[in-house]
Amino acid sequence: MEFSKRNVKIVIITFENDYFARRYVEETSLSWPLLVDETRETYRNYGMLSASFWDVWGPKTWWVYLKGILKGQKLRKSAGDIFQRGGDVLIDPTGVVRLHHIGEGPADRPTVEMILHRTAI
Repeated sequence: MEFSKRNVKIVIITFENDYFARRYVEETSLSWPLLVDETRETYRNYGMLSASFWDVWGPKTWWVYLKGILKGQKLRKSAGDIFQRGGDVLIDPTGVVRLHHIGEGPADRPTVEMILHRTAI
């Protein structure tokens, strides 16, 4: 994988409790470390606050769901707080934030190409 070639370390942070975090790891075969931040301090520190109803249930989200259904994926009911914004933060080894993306909704993620580009800076 390109991330390994560039010596990029990936960590996933969730606000879900330990039970749901373990279930996520099992269901996705996640190979990266998963940290649980039940107090959501990390989310607040990076400005990832609550999303609006329209952000969560807007056309972009439905489009992603429709593409998944057409590929044969099953929709799952979320057990957690669907209004908690997610995001992506890329921090280089010196502590400089190279990418700070706050998701507008569940379908808003930076592309792998964008993340790889930021690792080359």
